Amino acid sequence: MTRALDVLHFVLKLALGLLVFGLLVPVAMQILSRFTGLIPRYIWTEEIARFCFVWMIMVGAMCAVRDGTHFDLEVLPESANPKVEAAKRLFVHLMIFIVAIILIWYGWRLLLFGWYQTSEIAALPMNWIFVAWPLMGVVTVLFLAEKVQAEIAVLRKAQA
Repeated sequence: MTRALDVLHFVLKLALGLLVFGLLVPVAMQILSRFTGLIPRYIWTEEIARFCFVWMIMVGAMCAVRDGTHFDLEVLPESANPKVEAAKRLFVHLMIFIVAIILIWYGWRLLLFGWYQTSEIAALPMNWIFVAWPLMGVVTVLFLAEKVQAEIAVLRKAQA
């Protein structure tokens, strides 16, 4: 399972790089057209930049779940006991899991709502945009399964 998730994580990081480039191109075109006369003003660039930004956020959040780089707030004091620390991380994973389920449930409803819609300017199918939410939830659950498995191993090791 870890090997497959490593491949998925690598693909997500590549997609994130492409999305950053995909955001820079239309934004650069907007700036060039606004402040110079070098290229004509394209109105589709704002919409494409917005869609790239949405996907950048979702893919970046997926990568952050795998890397463990989401911001967090330490409410409970640190413990020298690895069992307590693993239990605290399991609680955090449970909270992330709840958010992921909400993303899957309402993201799927959003996807169904926008299935036959197209964007106003670029006429892109909106299902390609709306699928980001349930996909984020599913990938988050996959990455969390790996993390929970590791935390359970720590708990079992601490008991022995």
